[in-house]
Amino acid sequence: MIKKIGVYLFLIVAAFLSLFPFYFMFVSGTNTNQAILSAPPRLLPGSMLLENFSILLEKMDIIRVAFNTLFISIVFTVLTLILYSSAGYVLAKFEFKGKGLIFGFIMVSMMIPAQVMYVPLFQLFVSANMTNTYTSVILPSLANAFGVFLMRQNMVNFPTALVEAARIDGYSEFGIFCRIVIPNVKPALSALVIYMFTNMWNNFMWPLIVLETDDMYNFPVALAVLDGNPTNKNFAVILLATAIATLPILVIFMAFQKQFVAGVMGGAVKE
Repeated sequence: MIKKIGVYLFLIVAAFLSLFPFYFMFVSGTNTNQAILSAPPRLLPGSMLLENFSILLEKMDIIRVAFNTLFISIVFTVLTLILYSSAGYVLAKFEFKGKGLIFGFIMVSMMIPAQVMYVPLFQLFVSANMTNTYTSVILPSLANAFGVFLMRQNMVNFPTALVEAARIDGYSEFGIFCRIVIPNVKPALSALVIYMFTNMWNNFMWPLIVLETDDMYNFPVALAVLDGNPTNKNFAVILLATAIATLPILVIFMAFQKQFVAGVMGGAVKE
């Protein structure tokens, strides 16, 4: 009984420490700079939400920024679902020469820091006159080895006998993939959606490099340049904008957290 109480107390403390920064961020968006910077800072909601939001609208075209971020994230996520599930299916259920070598190269690519690719990628997009576009943000991010690995590991555990039975029944490979395999790996797809959507929504460094005008900025870049005054920053407005940018991610994760855990764990269990 004492051990059980100790576990619950530990979980309560861990949950509090994890959630408090989010609570402070949302509360700070309703207060003034003085209340945030006071000692101790104010931890209760204030009455400055509408005024802070009005200031935010003057400094940032939040509708445009939200559209940019949402459009890039949705298109990227849809493309990753198609590409990574297809690649995972081929690497898991097809036998061909060099398959192991190809998968090995994909895994090795996970050890290459993304930052080392920024200069050649930027030169490539400049020469192709494709900077400051949605395409320039989405295309380089599609080369993600983790997504291929996740889908391949989940599809390895899918019974090969079902695939072979469908082939005998006359199904095409596309029909087998869409009607039999995909419906049975929904947890993995849900995990992939959460991971990829969140990854693109929070993408900062590459969009900062390749996007040139504020009408193309996503949330991370727009937040970075929101208040350029180094000596008199309006932290209340910055935290309010951060809270708005964070809220969709929290909602998506809370809605699909069970599928996320099931999808990630699915590839860790062998038949």
